[in-house]
Amino acid sequence: MFVQELLAGLRRAVDVGERRMWAVRCAHALGLEGIAVSLRWGAELVWFSDDISARLEDAQFTLGQGPGVEADFSEVPCQVADLGAGAGERWPQFADEALALGVRAMFVWPVRTGGARFGALTGYRRTPGPLTPPQAADGLRVADALAGRLLTWRPDTGDSQPEDGPGAAGAVDLHWVEVHQATGVLSCRLGVPLEEALVRLRAQAFVSGRPLTETARDILQELPP
Repeated sequence: MFVQELLAGLRRAVDVGERRMWAVRCAHALGLEGIAVSLRWGAELVWFSDDISARLEDAQFTLGQGPGVEADFSEVPCQVADLGAGAGERWPQFADEALALGVRAMFVWPVRTGGARFGALTGYRRTPGPLTPPQAADGLRVADALAGRLLTWRPDTGDSQPEDGPGAAGAVDLHWVEVHQATGVLSCRLGVPLEEALVRLRAQAFVSGRPLTETARDILQELPP
């Protein structure tokens, strides 16, 4: 019943604060400490409940590895019940990053329409252990509800018409917009394809130990006025 109330509240989560509050309540209802929603196999983060969730998504995007990036969904959800037990062999850098954040377990549900997956709902816990069957089923219900919402959402750019601007139902925040902009800058500057430019940007962030968004911001700030 509580999940039904949460899904009803999703329709009322309009601005950033309301979406964040809804995500926190949703995470707790699923027995998790945080959740995040990303699109295009981790290429854009559109919603997260807390700083740890965002940093986990940043790490997966920077490193190109992690359960949210590589889940094959032979089972739904993809459950990594203990990041300290074998996950380091599959995702060595990411497992180290997650454990350093105090995260011990992660769970990923596909955000999809029909058979086409276009995003992922990822949750984490600070204690190891699998989800209960009801928690796993409720998470899938949430992911399916989010799929319907994501198909109608629009980027919140701040320069839309009043009825479509910040705070309008259907708007989302693009967490990595500066990363994509910086990737384009590097592509032009180095004369390489966008895919290679993104790899180089990720590598620069990893070597420096700084978040990918900060590394991208530095590149954008170097542009002439």
